[in-house]
Amino acid sequence: MARRGVLSFRAMSDSFNNPTPQFGTAEYIGTPGSDRCHFCQQPIAGSYYRLNGAVACRACAEKLQSELPKDSHADYPRALLYGVGAAIVGLIVYATFEIQTGIIIGYLSLAVGWMIGKAMMKGSNGRGGRRYQITAALLTYAAVSMAAIPIWIHFAGQKNSQHASQQQQLADEQRELEKETGRPETPLPAKPAINKGKAFLALTFLGLASPFLELADPFHGLIGLFILFIGIRIAWQTTRETSPAIAGPFASSPQPSGSRAGG
Repeated sequence: MARRGVLSFRAMSDSFNNPTPQFGTAEYIGTPGSDRCHFCQQPIAGSYYRLNGAVACRACAEKLQSELPKDSHADYPRALLYGVGAAIVGLIVYATFEIQTGIIIGYLSLAVGWMIGKAMMKGSNGRGGRRYQITAALLTYAAVSMAAIPIWIHFAGQKNSQHASQQQQLADEQRELEKETGRPETPLPAKPAINKGKAFLALTFLGLASPFLELADPFHGLIGLFILFIGIRIAWQTTRETSPAIAGPFASSPQPSGSRAGG
């Protein structure tokens, strides 16, 4: 029976999903000695706990509490590193798909949120929680919104290439005309210098604001924001706390006065 109780305890503890221990006020179970621990099957005496609703003795509750994974100092930095890596991969996939196909498909936001959440949980060895959720949500938003930058650069490069080709053709025609007329060649105007730092900051700001800039087309912009919200929610749910809820201790039901008198 003890062996079966230990196996049942481990199986039940692995299946818990609700976060953070909770401690309540007194509640009572049935006749003393008639109720048993859900995990070790031993009679409940004195007080008991509830592990996600299942009745447990003090020993099983303390055992589960001691076996819960502890949040070490290395867990969050490692989860952050994994999450950033997944965000970069998600950004590349999102941008590459749109550049190669020319199709704007916001549903990739869902995949990006899932990738980031799973990567962070792997990095933390399954340890979730509020700070992991906030980080995963921010990384999902950043990956999807910043994917607009390489997309803009690609299509701007295409336009610049066409414009440069046209300018070169006009310059060649002008040289031919100047040779025929004998006039000296007119030097091309120098291109103004670009401040790379300011350009990078401007692109970053525009990238982060890109989901809201899409509201210039209200219908498609709102759909895109809604899908992005769902992707963020997926990341949030994936990195939630997975520890079981432990409530108690509760006092077991006192013996009836008549039974004490009869004893």
